[in-house]
Amino acid sequence: MSRLAAGVVLVTAQEPPLDPDDPHPPGTEDVGMTATAFMSVSLDPPLVLVSLRTGSRMDDLLDEQPLWAVSLLAEHQRQIAGRFAMKGRISDRLLFADLGCDRGEVTGAPLVSDALATLECRTEQRVMAGDHTLVIGRVLTARVPSAEGGPLLYYRGRYRHLG
Repeated sequence: MSRLAAGVVLVTAQEPPLDPDDPHPPGTEDVGMTATAFMSVSLDPPLVLVSLRTGSRMDDLLDEQPLWAVSLLAEHQRQIAGRFAMKGRISDRLLFADLGCDRGEVTGAPLVSDALATLECRTEQRVMAGDHTLVIGRVLTARVPSAEGGPLLYYRGRYRHLG
């Protein structure tokens, strides 16, 4: 499968407070992960799919938090992809610290400011598939903040660009 080129996206969501009944909960935390297994499923209704390793932090989060977002990364955003693909990181807070993001109006999730496109989604269905969970989301908003450059691709274990 390393011979199949794939687009690179940043999937983001906000981790809700641990106790929803707490009148003064600590602030929510932004969570993000790089994904290459992302695709359009349907135009009517607008559905997309992301594949998450079962038991990963993002899989666990999207099991309890139905709202999430996706930023389709451009070829100049290789560092963002690498940053959020690191294994064993302690906190996402540092990863978002100097990243230019806007907040999704529906999800509140971070959206990369100069991504090729951004989507906000609500989980419609979760399907167990081997060691991954396929999360199908309904697209709630779609924007094209930047038309500059081409897509960031992943092919044969490395980030690439068209051309």
